[in-house]
Amino acid sequence: MDEFRQLLDQASDHAARFRASLPARPVVPVADIAAARAAFAGPLPLRPTEPGAVIDELVALAGPGLMGSAGPRFFGFVIGGALPAATAAEVLTAGWDQVAFNATLSPAAVAAEEQAGAWAKELLGIPASASVGLVTGAQAANTVGLAAARHHVLAEAGWDLPARGLFGAPRVRVVAGVERHATVDRSLRLLGFGADLIEPVAADANGALDLEDLRRVLGDPGAPLIVCLQSGNVNTGACDDLRAACELVHAHGGWVHVDGAFGLWAGANPATRHLVDGVELADSWSCDAHKWLNVPYDSALAMCSRPLVHATAMSYTAAYLTGSGAEPNGADFTAESSRRARGFAVWAALKELGRDGVADLVERCCVLARRFGDGLRAAGFEVVNDIVLNQVLVGFGAADVDAIVAEVQREGTCWLGATTWRGRRLMRISVSNYSTTESDVDASLAAIIRLAKG
Repeated sequence: MDEFRQLLDQASDHAARFRASLPARPVVPVADIAAARAAFAGPLPLRPTEPGAVIDELVALAGPGLMGSAGPRFFGFVIGGALPAATAAEVLTAGWDQVAFNATLSPAAVAAEEQAGAWAKELLGIPASASVGLVTGAQAANTVGLAAARHHVLAEAGWDLPARGLFGAPRVRVVAGVERHATVDRSLRLLGFGADLIEPVAADANGALDLEDLRRVLGDPGAPLIVCLQSGNVNTGACDDLRAACELVHAHGGWVHVDGAFGLWAGANPATRHLVDGVELADSWSCDAHKWLNVPYDSALAMCSRPLVHATAMSYTAAYLTGSGAEPNGADFTAESSRRARGFAVWAALKELGRDGVADLVERCCVLARRFGDGLRAAGFEVVNDIVLNQVLVGFGAADVDAIVAEVQREGTCWLGATTWRGRRLMRISVSNYSTTESDVDASLAAIIRLAKG
């Protein structure tokens, strides 16, 4: 036991040193993938290796290839750096090594997950009666939500999906905005809905769903209907009008799924809550914890207004499995049986921040995104989107955007990416880390402007 404790202390020390280095170190890794592969290459040892030596070697080999994505100047994707309590809880989670399949296997894991889900629903404005499953990310959460939707709308049409499958089933209409996230398409594909089935709805000037076009696409009520809405356009941060859209879809007898990977957290901040007005009217929701809540990867919430539909769509039984009672829990709400106990880290993050802390985190990121926008405009560059949340799109005239982004990445002060939006290549800046400060933004602005002006 003393040796195990020393090993954990050794690993924790390495991790703490890495975190402490992030504010000052270049964000970009020193090693590229070829160098990282070469470092890790080699034959499997014939004989065992002392655990402490394994950890030291792992740190030495991995160090040059580590991205500073947990640090304050990573703006490439909506990636939050894991909060201190959430990180420590993740260490405990690994040490406890619990299987969160159900309450029989780990009462603590399921209880923590349920409480974390309850707190998250309260913050996001989602009904307390909704079910919550902790999954790997928005891809999994969208798949779970849309699986529940598929089950429900076909059952309403008199079709027993669990018994009969999709072959011969009534045709389901799937409606989604043209600027939906690509994970929605993959979820639909995995669920047997091909891309040709999706009926697209136009977007407004900032990328939110056009309600009049939604009305046109829906047409007359009739066929089983699933509509995918979005809170937090991946490029612009725009949010669909959830209240008006939900009321319209429900008038047609449809199911509303909201992809809110990062944008649903707007509901936790009084200054941005209006962007998700009507969120409680939807039927299912997906939301990442490892984005704006700043917990370790991989962690997301799949939520459903009809817990029984949710569980029926996702759960299974087998003779060897030990049950946990009449109420569904744990893996009943996900597509995973061997589930890591993600709830501990989510519970710890919410406990550390509290209601005010989550609101402040969201608001500070929005303020810092606007600081990016103001600085880039002042330098003569074009900010293309209306900065409603934490996303900033930047144009550089006739200059090669990809070349500028590559130079910024190589320089290392910050790391960000490029995207294509409405036919234009643009720099994309996402601000979602709890530790980002005005000084981090200003240093990043100085580097971007200097390199863009060449």
